[in-house]
Amino acid sequence: MAGIFTDASPIPQNGKVKTAEIVSVGTELLLGQIIDTHAPTMARVLAECGIACQRRATIGDNFDRLVASLKESLSRADILVTIGGLGPTMDDLTRDAIAAALGDELVRDAGYEAELRGWFEKRNYPFAESNARQADVPASGRMIENPNGTAPGLLCQKNGKVVVALPGPKGEFNPMAFGPVKTFFETLGGGVIHSRTLRVIGIGESAVEEMVAEVMGSENPTVAPYAHTGEVHLRVTARAANVAEAEALIEPVQARIAAILGNHLFGTNETTLEENVLELLAQRGETISVAESMTGGQLGARLTGVPGASRGFLGGVVAYAAGAKTALLGVSPETLAAHGPVSGETAIEMAEGARRAFGSTFSVAITGNAGPGVEPGGKPVGKTFLAFASPEGTRVEEFQYRGIREDIQRRATQTALTMLRETILAD
Repeated sequence: MAGIFTDASPIPQNGKVKTAEIVSVGTELLLGQIIDTHAPTMARVLAECGIACQRRATIGDNFDRLVASLKESLSRADILVTIGGLGPTMDDLTRDAIAAALGDELVRDAGYEAELRGWFEKRNYPFAESNARQADVPASGRMIENPNGTAPGLLCQKNGKVVVALPGPKGEFNPMAFGPVKTFFETLGGGVIHSRTLRVIGIGESAVEEMVAEVMGSENPTVAPYAHTGEVHLRVTARAANVAEAEALIEPVQARIAAILGNHLFGTNETTLEENVLELLAQRGETISVAESMTGGQLGARLTGVPGASRGFLGGVVAYAAGAKTALLGVSPETLAAHGPVSGETAIEMAEGARRAFGSTFSVAITGNAGPGVEPGGKPVGKTFLAFASPEGTRVEEFQYRGIREDIQRRATQTALTMLRETILAD
């Protein structure tokens, strides 16, 4: 399929940061039938080109609403990227809406229409006349080659604004976004917007913000906290001519944050808590085993999901039923009768049983009630006990989590890893 994406004159540079908005098109997105992963991808592409994405919107297959949204975006942003709605059917409205928003006529590209007809003929596919709509281009635009589909992208430039339209299928969107579109955007942005994420545990978002307040007012790089399950992330974002210069701006800010937060800072970017725990174990030549009831093996799964986990993780036991706790971990029937499976006493014996069975330096046990109903013995939903066995002895802690079953299980494994890390560092 021939493409035109050439001779694209960039927007004149005026020293200001170029701004962008993204509009995803499709009623299926609004109904939740498809999750929009393309908009975040495009936002990253824009950032890598030094262009600030300021808003994202999702509009259904309604012409008037789509035109209104595109006009609104163009009133604010230098660059507008649309995703989806470029196919041949009547509900593929993006090219028509772009033309209307720009005040353009649609022009039929006779050469591309002929190419489309040839593509269908070569494959013995019937050619519906609606397919020819994919050869329509706004008067101020040109086509972006789509080597993996029949719907080309669009690049329109008018009145100092840029509109880029990309198809929705992933196999078509990604090659275009990371290929010619990114190449073009690099001529507009004049640098990069580069971020590094610092990952923090053991303290809450408000406390983290207060502790690092001295760097929060920085303009380049900027520092912003946001909460995750059991963690706080600090996003440090720098604008520079290239990634190396951005990294150089980020380094001293990270060093200062690390000095303030100490061991609460456990990693950067994609580093997971389980990776950090296993790395600490490997550095010390120590090992870990797990005994799980409520979490059904999720803690072990998180640990074994790390490449090279066998350096520190010896194994685990999922003992859900009371009898399994006795048979596999040596939990006393008397303990179960007196205190129940959801108890600190049971958690202690589970941890000690796993450490004994595997011969590990440390062992972690989780038992609790993830719901949906109250446990026999009156233990409410969310009641959880975590026990930690080490050469220095065994300790247990009690927690009351909120949320649905999956939330409670995830919080329990996150807390277990956090406390295991603290145990290792205190060793």
